Amino acid sequence: MNITPNNAGLGARIEGIDLARPLSAEDYRTVLRALGHYGVLCFPRQDLDAPQLSAFGSRFGELEVNVANLFHAPGHPEVMILSNQKDAEGKPVGLNDAGQGWHTDMSYSTEIALANALHAKQVPQRNGKPLGDTQFRNMHAAYDDLPAEVVERLEGRVAVHDFEKFWDMVRQRPGSIRGPLTAAQKAKKPPVRQPIFRIHPVTGRRVLYCNPGYAMWIEGLERSESDALLEYLFLHQSQPQYLYSHAWTPGDLLMWDNIGTTHNAVADYAADEPRFILRVQVMATLDYAALAA
Repeated sequence: MNITPNNAGLGARIEGIDLARPLSAEDYRTVLRALGHYGVLCFPRQDLDAPQLSAFGSRFGELEVNVANLFHAPGHPEVMILSNQKDAEGKPVGLNDAGQGWHTDMSYSTEIALANALHAKQVPQRNGKPLGDTQFRNMHAAYDDLPAEVVERLEGRVAVHDFEKFWDMVRQRPGSIRGPLTAAQKAKKPPVRQPIFRIHPVTGRRVLYCNPGYAMWIEGLERSESDALLEYLFLHQSQPQYLYSHAWTPGDLLMWDNIGTTHNAVADYAADEPRFILRVQVMATLDYAALAA
């Protein structure tokens, strides 16, 4: 494998490997270490079907089946389809608004996610330029740059994260096909408590684990103080030095760290600019420190 870092320590391009084939033990360890170190990994010129993407993702942990379970590959509920296309009957073939807003996947769950893996089959373009970038922020660096007094104030504290917050925000946007969550869906994903600072399982370093998509309030503080601190954390992590934006190319397999980054899907393409991406989400179910050693 040839690993080429991107900018500011966030993101890397990995070439010289075919992810449709099982990873060797050495390659697995290299990819896991790179995931922790660079946060976002792009494997260009890949060609995986849904079972192969599922097999790749499952090497890193159990795969999640989304609570909404709206669109998935036939026979593979763990492989979600992200698309703005429709079938011959005019019905959507995929979720058209996934990830539009800054968030960390599965921070709304007691069992958090290690990573996402998205494989682009069709990428929207306009005038020869790709659309629908996926943006990332570096939460290792965001933690490192926090003022000492803020770290001291938040040490040991938890924030309450709620799945419904992000869902309702996205469904208000024009063109969303999402309905309100059912009582059964809400019961599956009740609000949870997450530490604001946590130790990354691969790097062993601290990260800021608090995102605007799901974090509601900080426990143990007056609501006004909680709101002010969350606003500060969200503004702090939005600084441009923490940003990496990935411009998609068909065949890209993009794998990112869901503990050390936040992300946002840019919705700058129209309905007649086709997008089709396969997605799996890897839960943090293994001893990654031991596996990366």
